[in-house]
Amino acid sequence: MHSGAQYHQFILNSPRDRVVRNRFQRLALKLLPEGADVLDFGAGTGIDAKAFAAKGHRTFVYEPSAAMREYLVQHCSDEIALEKIIQIPSPLACKVQGVTANFAVLNHFEDHTLLFEELSRVVHPGGFVLASMLNPYYLGDARYAWWRKNLVNLLRRGHYAIASESRIHRFAPRIVARAATPHFRLERLAPRGLRLATDLYMFLLLRRL
Repeated sequence: MHSGAQYHQFILNSPRDRVVRNRFQRLALKLLPEGADVLDFGAGTGIDAKAFAAKGHRTFVYEPSAAMREYLVQHCSDEIALEKIIQIPSPLACKVQGVTANFAVLNHFEDHTLLFEELSRVVHPGGFVLASMLNPYYLGDARYAWWRKNLVNLLRRGHYAIASESRIHRFAPRIVARAATPHFRLERLAPRGLRLATDLYMFLLLRRL
């Protein structure tokens, strides 16, 4: 288990993770209208939240881990004092144009149906949920026995879980889209096609109906 400080330094010092985070932030900021509020769901240590706030977006942060919250308060102390970043005890405690969930936050859920129902009460009509999730088709994981063991489950059911302490779940995009119905529709998936075999993370953009 990482402390907030350990996670923060690890994620910032990982070249691959920096590339993913930069892509995610650029896409989120492009989707947000000027001055629109955003919810950073599973905000971690506040890296994305700080970037959103710097671009003029009041950012609500929900983070269930006490260790992450503790470091978030340090990392975003100025923005919190100015109420550019606002900590909330529940995702339902805000109303926003967009929700971001970066670095596999949604992979910690076994079923997203209830989550999307709740987020439908948070996101304005026409708003969005943008999530980066672990890509179940990533061939870099084929060297692991758990990936090979679950390939049939992925093809048949579109979902499997890895037997570990965190019990991370992997989902085909269609399973997430189905759970989001009828409140959201899957508007964009990246990457697509053959690149699904080469990228560890996939980005899902779900539009509020």
